[in-house]
Amino acid sequence: MSEGPDPKRLDALGKKLDAVKQAKQPEVAEESHYTAARVGWQMVTELVVGLLLGFGIGYGIDYMADTRPWFMLIFTMLGFAAGVRTMMRTAQEIQEKNLAKGAEAAPIGKDKMYDDD
Repeated sequence: MSEGPDPKRLDALGKKLDAVKQAKQPEVAEESHYTAARVGWQMVTELVVGLLLGFGIGYGIDYMADTRPWFMLIFTMLGFAAGVRTMMRTAQEIQEKNLAKGAEAAPIGKDKMYDDD
């Protein structure tokens, strides 16, 4: 009978198996990938949260001070302004990240397959 398997051949076989496993593993999508739908929902959420927070704060002050609807109107407008400001900041951050990656300054979600370049 034989002494057992050859360690060199087992190591070579193990390396080949590791290479095949790595080749078949799916690539993990980047966490920082922005799709147009994701960015759109994020911006809508930021605007709605700003409006609701402003409305809630204004309503609370009006309820306590019995001055309805003045503070509610004022803080709803301030909440809207804060939501728009947050949306603009998010859009600027996304554009800066895309430019840092070397992407063109094209609108988010534009399909590059149809460029005339």
